Amino acid sequence: MGMTRRQVGLGLGALGLSACAGPPSLAPAPAEEVMRAVPDPGWREWVAAFRPRALSRGVSGATWDRAFARAGFLPGVIERDRNQTEFTRTLEDYLQIAANEEKVARGRAAFARQAATLQAIEARYGVDAEVVAAIWGVESDFGRRRGAIPVVSALSTLGYDGRRGAFFEDQLVAALLIVQRGDTTPERMVGSWAGAMGHTQFIPTSYQAYAVDFTGDGRRDIWAEDPADALASAANYLARSGWQRGQPSSSEAVAGTSGGRLITPQPGGPGFRVYPNFDVIKRYNNSTNYALGVGYLARRLAGGGPIRGTFPPDSYGLTKDQRVALQRGLNRRGFYAGTPDGVIGSGTREAIEAFQDARGLARTGEPSPALLSML
Repeated sequence: MGMTRRQVGLGLGALGLSACAGPPSLAPAPAEEVMRAVPDPGWREWVAAFRPRALSRGVSGATWDRAFARAGFLPGVIERDRNQTEFTRTLEDYLQIAANEEKVARGRAAFARQAATLQAIEARYGVDAEVVAAIWGVESDFGRRRGAIPVVSALSTLGYDGRRGAFFEDQLVAALLIVQRGDTTPERMVGSWAGAMGHTQFIPTSYQAYAVDFTGDGRRDIWAEDPADALASAANYLARSGWQRGQPSSSEAVAGTSGGRLITPQPGGPGFRVYPNFDVIKRYNNSTNYALGVGYLARRLAGGGPIRGTFPPDSYGLTKDQRVALQRGLNRRGFYAGTPDGVIGSGTREAIEAFQDARGLARTGEPSPALLSML
């Protein structure tokens, strides 16, 4: 298939989550990111020049005019594209973000609300209801983070910028054809800064290939509050990618497990047995951490317990429990590091910097055993 569903150079494996914007957060979802358009003559010239090319690919003049009536150049999109974080999370951090206890509880409640729909989807496509729900959870935190950026504006901005122009031009044409088909309107077509859309974060070309109208209302509406079409579209994607009905994707390699192939993604951490469906999930997002995260969250949604194995100290010499203690210490002293989860993100680093400034220490923003002792 060439490029996977969301392989926009972002990969959730680095938790720069493709267009699903950023890593799933452990804190309550903030207001959706909003980017304001600004006048840009160069963008307008590019739009005018691209119009005949889009029309030659099946976009009608009426659709184009409707879609661009309120579109504009979004400098924030360019900033995000050029400043993607160049680091990777450990598997330990990834699993904590993808399936922490708060998220598991929230996911089980969401699963219960959508149980009838998820079971009907499983019956039709053969993909386990918990797996479909887990993709929903990893992609948009069960619908809480679907993105609020106008897709036509974002894709035309990225096409004009030209860094990956051909890719984003294809996505823009696909988005316009989605509008033309009547699945949604330009106003409702919102998503991430890179054009991933809806509960399960499809880019437009993948939407065209795999989105389905599960509710039967004539529209493949992955943006609606009702997630049925989006969940069914994710299941259709996996089914058509070779999902094997009734088979696991992965399991922790503990006593009593067998088969598959054994992998240890994080040196010194627990091992996992992975099976053919693991590779199918990687078609959805080509990341080992992502596929393990979906499988783990699916097992937790089905009532399974946490990972039994332990992970080694991180590169700073801290275990997860010590990182949690450090975050709690910062919070107690008024340097808010967010929910104590053991994941060192930007909020924790900013809190460390503020603490170091207040104490007259060198400003590094990095955790350490010495910092933990001070706290």
